[in-house]
Amino acid sequence: MALSYFTLSKALILLWLTTIVLITQARFQPWSALDAPREIIQNLIRDPVTISLASTDFGHIVHQNPFAIFAPSSINDISKLIKFSNSVPTPFSIAARGQGHSVHGQAMTHDGVVVNMTELNNGFRNGSGILVVSDPLRGNNYADVGGEQIWIDVLHACLQSGLTPLSWTDYLYLSVGGTLSNAGISGQTFRFGPQISNVHELDVVTGNGNVVTCSAEKNSELFYGVLGGLGQFGIITRARIALGPAPKRANYVEGMLLLNQPPLDLSFYPTPDQPRITSLVTQHSMIYVIELVKYYDDNSQDLVDQEIEVLVQGLKFVPTFMLKKDVSYEEFLNRVHSDELVLRSKGLWDVPHPWLNLFVPGSRISDFSDGVFKGIILKQNISTGLVLVYPMNRTKWDDKMSAVTPDEQVFYIVSFLHTTGFDKLEAFQAQNQQILQFCADAGIGIKQYLPQNKTKEEWVQHFGPKWKAFQDRKLQFDPNKILSPGQGIFN
Repeated sequence: MALSYFTLSKALILLWLTTIVLITQARFQPWSALDAPREIIQNLIRDPVTISLASTDFGHIVHQNPFAIFAPSSINDISKLIKFSNSVPTPFSIAARGQGHSVHGQAMTHDGVVVNMTELNNGFRNGSGILVVSDPLRGNNYADVGGEQIWIDVLHACLQSGLTPLSWTDYLYLSVGGTLSNAGISGQTFRFGPQISNVHELDVVTGNGNVVTCSAEKNSELFYGVLGGLGQFGIITRARIALGPAPKRANYVEGMLLLNQPPLDLSFYPTPDQPRITSLVTQHSMIYVIELVKYYDDNSQDLVDQEIEVLVQGLKFVPTFMLKKDVSYEEFLNRVHSDELVLRSKGLWDVPHPWLNLFVPGSRISDFSDGVFKGIILKQNISTGLVLVYPMNRTKWDDKMSAVTPDEQVFYIVSFLHTTGFDKLEAFQAQNQQILQFCADAGIGIKQYLPQNKTKEEWVQHFGPKWKAFQDRKLQFDPNKILSPGQGIFN
């Protein structure tokens, strides 16, 4: 899912005169780069620095060297690359990469070709990567967005027309194609659904190399397969995103889990209140902070406090502990970026991130809390870091899409957003495995978000009833299993 992707120099063009040997499933099959069309050769980059940058991601856990980086100057270039791979006796793997924000090598390929999607924004789009369409008479507002675009730029473009996408991720410097290949979730998901539920139409380059426009009405099998499909069926090059009116401001409380572990991050809260919050955490060992966000504009500003009082009626929270911030709508959506800048300044951004994201059925969240939060996290002498807990509403998800959720009306996303040094990486990985094992032994029925499964059996269990349809779509749209090998599903 490194954050800022490398800039590829097109000055280095290699014309190979030797035979390239690709290793696929323990078979050796030579093919000559000279067999490739010239427009493919001139966009392949193999300098060691660029290869090294493409061999890691935000997680800094998995490292795989591709054979080359492909810098497309058009969508057609991507199509030609995929078709060329399909034409050789043993096709080479291809991984599309946007911002490189995966945490476990999902956008990597070993000895294959990484497609640097950001290159499409350098010339091909010519400043037209985001097109906002406003039709207030029919209420048909949308944005046509290149798959390589990042969400913060989508936000800025839409706000100029007084519009906004309805569903977000907590961090906005991610590519559109990347989040739609997973689901795209945040605190808005319970109300508006994940980002994949807010897409009208897609342009996709399939694993066959075909450029296809798809929607719920047209080429629907591809449309539903690609959304949440982990990059297995095609590369998203355009998405039509649903828009709504943009509010001006947000009054909010950041939701999280506060654990009695050092360091206790209370930076969100006013300094005078931090000692009593620390005392509360020490007393109870674990505090759930309920996230509440109220959007408003100039016309409703005077009623915000009254409306918040109505919203919190019936909620069980400690009196006098409703501590909130009032910021612009953009500041609220982009709030993680300020933390990023601080961490970068301290050299704490490009470090290992052994994250674990789980969908937990609502009926088992108490069992999960007792067994994981209290039974594992609080008993181990490693600092967990940020833990987010968001409720989700399954009716806001479209079951025809590839994304997988627990089979309950209400479920929770529990995100362990660990940050650590390389010296403690194994301890966090062991803890993650302990959490997964507990859930398996207790029959909690969790589903991983941004899954890190390692075996076919784990993937079959992950997809459950959707596995056959997932396999069939792979056979239809990527029969040679070229795309997204880093997920480890079919490779």
